[in-house]
Amino acid sequence: MAIPELPSPDGLVLRPFRGVRFAVDDLAAVTSPPYDLIPREDVQPLLDVHSNNVVRLILPGTDQRRYGEARDTLHTWLESGVLAADDLPAVYVYEQSAPGLVVRGLIGDLALSAPEDGIVLPHENVMPGTVADRLALMRTTESNLEPIFLLYDGKGALAPLIDDVASTRPPLVDVRTDDDIVHRLWALTDPAELDTVAAGLHDHQALIADGHHRYATYLALQREYRAEGRGPGPWDYGLALLVDSTAYPPHLKAIHRVIPGLPLAEAAARAKGAWQVHEHAHVEDALAALAAARGPAFVLAGNGPSHLLTDPDPVQLDHAMPGSRTARWKSLTTSILSEFLLPKVWGLRDDERTVRIVHHDPLLAVRMARRESGTAVIVPSLSVEDVYAIAAGGERVPRKSTSFGPKPRTGLILRTFATG
Repeated sequence: MAIPELPSPDGLVLRPFRGVRFAVDDLAAVTSPPYDLIPREDVQPLLDVHSNNVVRLILPGTDQRRYGEARDTLHTWLESGVLAADDLPAVYVYEQSAPGLVVRGLIGDLALSAPEDGIVLPHENVMPGTVADRLALMRTTESNLEPIFLLYDGKGALAPLIDDVASTRPPLVDVRTDDDIVHRLWALTDPAELDTVAAGLHDHQALIADGHHRYATYLALQREYRAEGRGPGPWDYGLALLVDSTAYPPHLKAIHRVIPGLPLAEAAARAKGAWQVHEHAHVEDALAALAAARGPAFVLAGNGPSHLLTDPDPVQLDHAMPGSRTARWKSLTTSILSEFLLPKVWGLRDDERTVRIVHHDPLLAVRMARRESGTAVIVPSLSVEDVYAIAAGGERVPRKSTSFGPKPRTGLILRTFATG
């Protein structure tokens, strides 16, 4: 049977939905970071704080893949009142605040569109195994358990409405989580305000800042259900947070690598034929030198002295880079890492088995490398401008190149197909 043509919105659409929220006394205790930022060893401590923590849904069971268990838990919580759906469909204003930080955006049902439509722009490739995992969870639970995070350049057009709501109305949710960020939610249900939101978003493109695998999952499930003849439905939308990058500039942090099977001394020695290698007795000195470096640079760290890599051999580098890529893509540090340093210098595959990922914290990566007698590769962060330009040109940065923040907290609001 031929797969029917999928619908495509005529612009950026964020539809109201009936949010599903926890009805518990200690809301902070049932929230968590996004699923891909939770190490396996941190799941049980979250459950020790509160047995109804949302991690029981997003990483279910002893192997974190008990999808039927997540479905049953979700249904039990809905039937018992642990979770409850709001009475009216709404687009939600969401604020995150801390000293020196205020970010506000809108949470709603994002109308799905293929990347080639140019409405929702991915900037990273995805790993099939992760998409398969999230798809199995989403298909089994028929829900979106955590919002993806998108940026759009709205020139601040909706900021007056959003700021007025945040400064004059009592929130539905007002909670401080263990990372000292205060999270607040308001529901927009007034038709005139929803019309203002719709008009303010319609003509813009959105960049996926965080949630590439979940967006790919949204699209995969939509294709499946349409092919089964289900027709239009809640699977044509996905739970998303949209933030205007003009009004609330994003934070873009680095993602580091740890290679357990590569001893630091060997990594540094093999790099010397392709890079200038500068030894530093202390990792802090190497990190300071990395911050001051011009051009492509990395720090290698673990057991023993750290090493700053600079000035890659231009002939070897050019030979390693795919000829079909743009000059901007070839200049990205993560492109150089994935196309040159890992495969050509070290003969390694850049995959989930060989390379472990550490978000943001270089010293955590170093500690992990020391425990594994391996090598931490400290990667400088990309620029927001480069990421926008790569996505707008139809290219994708290598996997795990960016970590935009602050990310929405999981567990504040969910979406089920039955209520959405």
